[in-house]
Amino acid sequence: MRGLNQKLQQRIPPLNNQPLQLILFDCDGTLTDSHGAIAQAMQKAFADHGLAEPDYQDVLSIIGLSLVAAVEKLADDDLDESLKTKICESYGSNYRSMESGLALYPNVIETLEELGSRGYAMGVVTGKSSRGLLRVMDTFDLHRFFPVWRTADICLSKPHPAMVLECMHEMGVLPEHTSVIGDSRFDIQMANAANVHSYGVSFGVEPAHILQAEGALTVFDKFEDILAKYPSLNEPQ
Repeated sequence: MRGLNQKLQQRIPPLNNQPLQLILFDCDGTLTDSHGAIAQAMQKAFADHGLAEPDYQDVLSIIGLSLVAAVEKLADDDLDESLKTKICESYGSNYRSMESGLALYPNVIETLEELGSRGYAMGVVTGKSSRGLLRVMDTFDLHRFFPVWRTADICLSKPHPAMVLECMHEMGVLPEHTSVIGDSRFDIQMANAANVHSYGVSFGVEPAHILQAEGALTVFDKFEDILAKYPSLNEPQ
């Protein structure tokens, strides 16, 4: 933890004695345009085992949960645990075969660079596995932006607040100086449970009115619109 904080202090400009502020991003549907691939991989995973494919919209509705929780919500109650495990394994294989076609949303890199230059710390909180998130960060060179992150295989899944709470603890940031940005109701529920600021994006899996109903303070229509909420911390107050 100390090493991460030292690295962060070296990367972020002086903040004129202001407290550190932390922005935690969801991954799928917020940073990466991946919800279509997720839905297709999940439908195929069920079909791979002779089961009816879940409805496309039903799959979108569980994005953000851990893989195990997602499969359990989509599966019939009478499916045994071994078959659910096999569906999870098939999903992982199917999704990895599609990863080469994934892309970041427009202006993600430029916006993250600007937020970093304005003095904000950033992290990722996602229902992906650690291996899945690391592949994304390797592919798109995102490690430089995110000194802290939590995934569903090392932390309780959304909407439980553990991911946010652990990131705040690791970075030494207070709730009032922390915000979560995501595209699903689970992101907003998690943020609210952690008592931090919650913001939504309308270009992922949930429409703006759903995110607002869950308590999102603002819903952004383009990734770069995020910058309007985060003025520079380097200017004298």
